[in-house]
Amino acid sequence: MVGIANLLVALSSLILLPILTKNFSIDDYGIWVQINTTIALLPNLTTLGLPFTMVRFLSAETDKKIIQEGFYSIFSMVLIATFIVSLLLLIFSKQIALAIFNGNVNVAIILSAIVFLACLNALLLNYFRTFQEMKKYSFFLLMQTYLGVAIVSYLALGGYGIYMVSLGLLIANFITFLAMFALIIWSIGFKIPKFRNIREYLSFGVPTIPGNLSSWIVNSSDRYVIGIFLSAAFVGYYSPGYTLGYSISMLMAPFSLLLPSVLPQYYDKNNMEKVSSFLNYSTKYFLLVAIPAAFGLSILSKPLLNVLTTPDIALNGYLITPITALSTLIFGVYAIISNVLVLEKKTKVIGTIWIIAATMNLILNILLVPFFGIIAAAATTLMAYIVAFIISLKFSTKFFNFDYKFILKSITASTIMSAIILFINPQNLMNIIIAIVISIIVYFGLILVMKGIKQDEFKLFKAMFGKN
Repeated sequence: MVGIANLLVALSSLILLPILTKNFSIDDYGIWVQINTTIALLPNLTTLGLPFTMVRFLSAETDKKIIQEGFYSIFSMVLIATFIVSLLLLIFSKQIALAIFNGNVNVAIILSAIVFLACLNALLLNYFRTFQEMKKYSFFLLMQTYLGVAIVSYLALGGYGIYMVSLGLLIANFITFLAMFALIIWSIGFKIPKFRNIREYLSFGVPTIPGNLSSWIVNSSDRYVIGIFLSAAFVGYYSPGYTLGYSISMLMAPFSLLLPSVLPQYYDKNNMEKVSSFLNYSTKYFLLVAIPAAFGLSILSKPLLNVLTTPDIALNGYLITPITALSTLIFGVYAIISNVLVLEKKTKVIGTIWIIAATMNLILNILLVPFFGIIAAAATTLMAYIVAFIISLKFSTKFFNFDYKFILKSITASTIMSAIILFINPQNLMNIIIAIVISIIVYFGLILVMKGIKQDEFKLFKAMFGKN
């Protein structure tokens, strides 16, 4: 259920892409991207690592009074931190507007209110996760996402500008906040906290901030750098191609959802052979679909962006997709093999990996983007993911081995598939769909002919998913 919910959340950006790019100026679309980049950043700071703390300390509690004390202590701390950050955003709204919003102060002002609600919503969502109320968690996650999609789409299609669309996003967050908070109060009641355990909560949560911030720097800080050194318009050129390439991340969902729950069962029983098998075959089956997806998106980048956005965006941003697709493919493999570090409780290594990757990424962006433009931003992200992958692989070799023969077969099949796409040369939506269908048939046909997949592998894969 959570996997499907996250898949639908990921699809929402693709749904909004043609609506916004075709109804906004490139500057306004760039501002929209910056708004969402900021919303992705600030919960990592203002929540003080306390949502994860709540999961760790309250998930096993059944005493209502302890749950009340713990939740409202955490909520109060996040409320205070979020209010301070939102107030600073409001105070410095003019400076922020000049830096990343093309001087649009009104958008910068409303951003402070959106951030305030978005941070609180991030915490409230984790309440349902903490107590394994996954239906409610999935419902509110989708509610927040698609209520925003509906309101924003209505306003954009109605010809309203970036300010009104931003206001629509604020309304969606406010409605979701009221619904979640009301349900929590109905469930556990309300209590003024005494903050008995807040020092312990903060000691656990605050050290997670650098790792979360580093991950954001690698994934999203390039939009800020582009906006500051170039302009919001270049953010608008960059983001659609990045979104298209990053769509490969949706293929990671089954593995990121299942492996953390499957692997500990065997690791704790010292069944390392099973752990190794699941890691290796998960990687193989991710690459089975990710490699041709990266090839296909790279070839179809320009026509897809022409269909989804505007010719201007397609012309300026289509080269971003191949680089981002490769970055996401590498990140997907990292996400699978990094489970080894979690199993061996080397979470400090994970934090260190992302601090190194983030520092390198940010420095290179600042140095290269002013001279080489948006291509440099995509390339530095790729380099950061490669660094994270190589370091994590060093700690995972005793469980993990690449099936190089299979990778070669997949690349060969993907190359032939790509040649067919180039021959078809689709330019409109219908021809693109036809080309995709043909390429899928050709690719998997070649994989079967080359015996890239064996019968016993299907059984193991089915056993892993069937167990959960």
